[in-house]
Amino acid sequence: MPSGFMRHIEHCNRHDMAGFRPFRVEDQNVGWVRPAFCDRLLAFPDIFQADGEGVALSPALATPAQRTDAVGAVLEALVADGGIPRLRREIYGVQTAWGTPPLLAMDRAAIPFFGVTAYGLHINGFVRRADGIHLWVATRARDRGVAPGQFDNMVAGGQPLGLSLRDNLVKEAREEADLPPDLALQAQPVGAITYRMEQKKGLKPDVLFVYDLELPDDFIPRNTDGEVERFDLWPLEKVAAGVAQTDDWKFNVNLVVIDFLIRHGWLGPDHPEYLDLCRGLRR
Repeated sequence: MPSGFMRHIEHCNRHDMAGFRPFRVEDQNVGWVRPAFCDRLLAFPDIFQADGEGVALSPALATPAQRTDAVGAVLEALVADGGIPRLRREIYGVQTAWGTPPLLAMDRAAIPFFGVTAYGLHINGFVRRADGIHLWVATRARDRGVAPGQFDNMVAGGQPLGLSLRDNLVKEAREEADLPPDLALQAQPVGAITYRMEQKKGLKPDVLFVYDLELPDDFIPRNTDGEVERFDLWPLEKVAAGVAQTDDWKFNVNLVVIDFLIRHGWLGPDHPEYLDLCRGLRR
């Protein structure tokens, strides 16, 4: 097995844009679709139309609500004929950039098929001890659809439409680690990680908002939503070795942990991959 940190960044940024076509709304490029999926969408001519080499929503759908309803009906049809997996009933916004009004809303399950940028948040829960920093590591439940049984951050989740980052942080922290709101809100925003990853479903151009939360030594996280099997508190040496030497961590969590190791001085400029890692976390 290859070792090193940089391979995880390369894995999360492996894609070939020649295999995708633009998806546009109001003449703005908001995503990328595979040619075969583009053809499936064009089978709904009242909703999708050809736009150069890509596909666009019909201009007759003039409001976000109209677009959301129309695309939602197409997604239900695609689920029925096996074109996409079952919907998750968690709604994401389709935006031109973070902070801009959504042009429509779309079920989370469909986001990678349309190559739309998705946002999420990750919380590094850590404890300072006499022998150094220790990081809380979650083991994902074995029945998870993505990365079952792999290691994860203490708290992580997607950013749904209609919920502020602050409120989502509180919600995810309670569900995933039973953190009370007053403790969860002590989490400090420390930046964002970006990557563009090609998967079987399509393209994942993701943005992860990262938070650090220093926890008291006597706090023990407890999962309440069934998504985590167990929590363990690891010294940074063990965390770093696990990321560098194994593929036991959820693919994008590797990037969040690498960022943590850099920011807390464990992984410094003397490491041969240091500059490439710093650049690669934000593409």
